[in-house]
Amino acid sequence: MDSDSDRGFGFAFNNVHFSDRLLRIEIINGSEITNGDEITNGDSVQDHKRKRIDVNTYAVGGENERECYWGVSQTANPPAPRVRELHISSAILAAKSPYFYKLFSNGMIESEQKHVTLRIEAYEEAAVMELLSFMYTNSVTSASDVSALLRVLLAADKFEVASCMKYCTRLLLNIPMTLPYALLVLRLPRTLILADSVTPLTNAARHFLIMHYKDITKFPSEELMALPIAGIMTLLMSNDLMVASEDVVYEVVLKWAKANYSVLKERQKILSFFSPFIRFPYMTSPRLKKIFTSDDFEPSVAFKLVFEALCFKAESSLPHRADSLDQRFIQRAYTFRPIKTVEFEVPHRQCIVYLDLPRKDCYALYPSKEIYSQKFHLGGQEFILLACCNKGHQLNGFHSFGLYLKTQEQGSVSLTVDYNFSARWKPTQDFVIRGKGKSKFTGVEAMGFSDLFGTPWDSFIGEDGPYFINDVLHLRAELSICL
Repeated sequence: MDSDSDRGFGFAFNNVHFSDRLLRIEIINGSEITNGDEITNGDSVQDHKRKRIDVNTYAVGGENERECYWGVSQTANPPAPRVRELHISSAILAAKSPYFYKLFSNGMIESEQKHVTLRIEAYEEAAVMELLSFMYTNSVTSASDVSALLRVLLAADKFEVASCMKYCTRLLLNIPMTLPYALLVLRLPRTLILADSVTPLTNAARHFLIMHYKDITKFPSEELMALPIAGIMTLLMSNDLMVASEDVVYEVVLKWAKANYSVLKERQKILSFFSPFIRFPYMTSPRLKKIFTSDDFEPSVAFKLVFEALCFKAESSLPHRADSLDQRFIQRAYTFRPIKTVEFEVPHRQCIVYLDLPRKDCYALYPSKEIYSQKFHLGGQEFILLACCNKGHQLNGFHSFGLYLKTQEQGSVSLTVDYNFSARWKPTQDFVIRGKGKSKFTGVEAMGFSDLFGTPWDSFIGEDGPYFINDVLHLRAELSICL
C-alpha cells in the first residue's frame, strides 16, 4: 500500500463497497458560450459577485422521499435532464469540502437520506466529475489542458474544495503562459481571481499581458480592439506601459470603446468604469480641453475629471502624490515626461514650464541618455525640454547634467526667446536660477547648458547634494518672446 499512498482513496471512488450514499447528477443544457476560448459567460462592467451555492431542499416523489439539490435557474418547461449516478462516501466528501460537510451534517431530515441530487449544466459536467475524482485521488487527468483545468478550478471554487483550487493553480503555473491563456485567466470571476490560492496565477497572467503589450503602439489596432474588458483593465492598471504620454493611452481606450460600444450611453458607461485607472492628471492640457468639450463622458463626469486634473497640474510639484493609492496620480513610464505650464499673454508672451525628474530617472541618464518633456507652445512654435548626461571638456572630461530648450519641428515662425533655467535648492527649497540665455529659433535646434549645475555627475547625483528634494529634481524654465 505504501507505493500507492499518493492515490488517496482512489480505490473507493464510485465503489459501492466503500460508499454510504448515491449521488445523482442531473445534467441540463445551459446557455454557456460555446466558443472554445471562453471559460465564463462573458465580461461584465459590473462586478457581479459569484453566488455561493446554497443547500436547498426540494420534495420529489412524495412525502417520505426527499432529495438534496444543487440547483440552476429553472425554466417553465425545462427539458428532461440527463442523469449520471455515483456511489460516494459522505465522510470523504465532507472532509474535502465545507459545502458537502454542511450538506451531510445540517441536522435536517435531508442530511440523513441516502440519495443526494446535484443539478448542473452540461458545460460543467466534465469539471464536476474531475472534482469528485480529485476528492478521492488528489489528482486530475487533465494536467496539461489549460481550459479544462480552469473549469475544474471554477468547480472547486463553487464547491469549496480548497485543496483542488491550490492543486489546479500549481498545475496551471507549470504551463507556459500565452496570450490566449492569460486572457482566459483574467476572465475568471473577480472573487475567484482574488482568492489567495489563485493570486499567483492571476499575477502571472497580468504580468504576461503587461509585458506583451508594454509598447502598445507597435500592435495592430485590430488586435487591441479585440481585447476583452479584463485585458484593457489590466493594461490600464499597469505603471510600466511604454507610451509617449497618457494621451496615447486614452486614445487607445477611446478607440476600443467606440469599436465595442456603438451606443453612446453604453460607451460613456464603460469609459466611466475605466476612468479611475486613466491618468488624467498626466494628460496634456489640449487633450483635457478636448475631453471637456466632447461627449466621451456625461458632462458632469467630464467636468469632475478635467477639473481635478487641472488642479493637480496647478500644484507646485507633480510627483507629490506618487505614493498615493489612487492610480490616477501615479506616472507611467512615459517617453515624454509630464510638465506643468503657465502661460501669459501680457505684458508679453511668456511661458513658465515645470519639469520634475525622480532621482532614479536621472541615474538612468548616465552615461549618455536623454529625457524629453511633453510638448508645449510659445508664439506658435512647439518646444520641449531635454535633460541629459553630457561628457564635456569644461570639467576635464567628467560627465555633467545638461538641460536644453528644443524646437520640435521646422516652422515658418522665427522666434527669439529669452530663457532661464532654475532648480529648487536645499535647504530653502526655493528656485535658484542656474542659467540664462537668449537664442533665435528658426528650425529644429536645441539651446541650453551642458553643465547646468557646474558640478561633476557624481556630485550632482549623490545623496548629500542639494539638488534632489525627497529624491526629486525640480526644474523650471521661464521663456519669453523678445519683441
